Amino acid sequence: MVLTIPTKTLPRGATISTIVLGVFQSDPGAETYNAVLSGLKLGYRHIDTAEYYENEADVGRAVRDSGIHARRS
Repeated sequence: MVLTIPTKTLPRGATISTIVLGVFQSDPGAETYNAVLSGLKLGYRHIDTAEYYENEADVGRAVRDSGIHARRS
């Protein structure tokens, strides 16, 4: 099952999802990895993360393991 997530077009023509998966209070490790991987499988393409959250390695691993490649507009 893949969700249809609405997008907005930015001034230069790129699009961005209006629904965001945030990982601010997600514990580093399996919790973050599984949440991001599941979100990507459902159709999420916008993930709010920051170095401060200390879980960016898990986000990156989930993105890599999802097999979804970056798309350039």
